[in-house]
Amino acid sequence: MNGRAGPPEATVTALLQGSALPPLEARILLGHVLGWTRSQLITRDRDALPAAAAAAFRQLEARRLGGEPIAYLTGQREFYGLRLNVTPDVLIPRPETELLVELALERCREIRTDTPRVLDLGTGSGAIALAIAHACPSARVTALDRSSAALAVARANAQRLGLALTLLESDWYGALTGQPAFDVIVANPPYIRAGDPHLSAGDLRHEPVHALTDGHDGLSALRTIVNGAPGHLTEAGWLLCEHGYDQAEAMRDLLRQAGFDDVFSARDLAGIERVSGARLAPARKTEIR
Repeated sequence: MNGRAGPPEATVTALLQGSALPPLEARILLGHVLGWTRSQLITRDRDALPAAAAAAFRQLEARRLGGEPIAYLTGQREFYGLRLNVTPDVLIPRPETELLVELALERCREIRTDTPRVLDLGTGSGAIALAIAHACPSARVTALDRSSAALAVARANAQRLGLALTLLESDWYGALTGQPAFDVIVANPPYIRAGDPHLSAGDLRHEPVHALTDGHDGLSALRTIVNGAPGHLTEAGWLLCEHGYDQAEAMRDLLRQAGFDDVFSARDLAGIERVSGARLAPARKTEIR
C-alpha cells in the first residue's frame, strides 16, 4: 500500500457546491438523477453517492452548461399542476401559457351545455388540452398537430394522466371535415418573426423551430387560425390565441376583420398582452365544409 487517500466520496453537498450551475438547476438535475425529492436532498446531503450517480449528474451538468434546456434533460415539465413528459419534438410548456388555459376554462363554464367541445390547435406535448381536460372533466377535447412525433408525446401524456383526448394529425383545420363545431378553440401557434434574435438564444435554440416561427412575419399562422375559425365554431363560440408580446393590436385587428365580436386582449403576470380572443358573431357562422 502506498498510503495515498482515494478520491473524496461524492455527496449531495459536494456535488452541489462544486457545480458551476445555478444552485436551483443543480438541485433539479441531481434530484432527477437520484430520484430524490428536494427534502431528501436536504436531509441526506452527506450520504455517500454511487460513482455512477455522480458521473450521470456531471454529464447532465455539462449538457446544461452547453445550453440544453432543463426540461429536455429531465424529460419533464410541470404545467397547470400537471407533470408532463417533454422531448425535443415539442415546445417546453411555459407558465405564461397558463393564462390561455384560464381563459378557456372561464368560457367553458359560461357555455350552456354540459359537455363543452374544445379544440386545441398545434397541441405539441398536449399541455393546454390536458390542462383543460383535467380542470373541466365534462369537456370533450380534441387536439391537433401536424407532427406525428409531437402527437406521440401528447398521447403518452394523456395515457399516463388518465385523461381522454381526441388526437388528430392535421395542419390546422385540415382533418376536421365533417366534425361537429366547437364551443371554444384555443391555439398557441408559431408567432415569432423569421430572423428574430430570440430564436438563436437560450432554450429556444434547442426547441423545434417550426413550432416557434412561421418563417414570415409572425402573423401568418394566426391569420390562418382566425380566418378558418368561423367554419368550426358554434354560434357565439370563442377563439382564444396566444401571441407575441407586441402582437396584441394586430391580433385584435385580425379578429375584427374576420367579423368577431367582444374582441379583447388579456395580460399575463408580467403585464404583457399575451392572449387575445373574441366571440363569433352569429352572422359569421358558416357551414362546416
